Amino acid sequence: MDRWLNRVAVVTGASSGIGAACCKDLVAKGMVVVALARREEKLNDLKASLPADQAKRFHTRKCDVSNEKQVVETFAWIDKNLGGADVLVNNAGILRDTFITSPNNSDDLRAILDTNVLGVSWCTREAFLSQQRRKVNDGHIVIINSVVGHGVPVIPGFNFNMYPPSKHAITALTEILRQEFLTKGTKTKVTSISPGGVDTEIINDQVRKDHPEFLMLRSEDIADAVTYCIQTPPNVQIHELTIKPVGEKF
Repeated sequence: MDRWLNRVAVVTGASSGIGAACCKDLVAKGMVVVALARREEKLNDLKASLPADQAKRFHTRKCDVSNEKQVVETFAWIDKNLGGADVLVNNAGILRDTFITSPNNSDDLRAILDTNVLGVSWCTREAFLSQQRRKVNDGHIVIINSVVGHGVPVIPGFNFNMYPPSKHAITALTEILRQEFLTKGTKTKVTSISPGGVDTEIINDQVRKDHPEFLMLRSEDIADAVTYCIQTPPNVQIHELTIKPVGEKF
């Protein structure tokens, strides 16, 4: 991690779960971290929990990644105040309780796509453009994908609805970004990390009750994977990393 010391990492969806774990890990390893989320009070709690020396390198910003204007303004603020994002961890993602065929669910389905696909696209665009303006040639874009972005398991009682289609889009987006970065002559890396079940807020209490056998990873396990991917040598790009808890049945 030596080459990332005091460089800037932006983490979306940082108020809890995988995002919060990534923030803690990256700032502990010497990076300047900008935590983005809609729940500003959670970000403040996260900052308050850090040792004083780490808290100095930890910045928070309220940002809904599904809102393009907020994304553009946030990355402009990062450029102006911190010099720009060198690493981006696209973690923000949502799942809504509906069926695709349910009536009057347009807002729910659109929200999933706006956050899980367009939010990733906008954040990546702004981070990459910032790197290009600053002639940063070794940036890294990390996208927290999912195993359901590669295949859709059947889990009785669990309603995936638009979540797997959004994650399949992310799988394709990762490859498109790799091609674009290559075409533009950069050495910016892009990595998709696809976990199986992770013990976060996205798994509601009813699912936990109905599926006591449902094995889950810790958020810290995914944060470890993010660190592993961004510290690879300049000639190594981990394009896709799949992580499952031992014994997972799907």
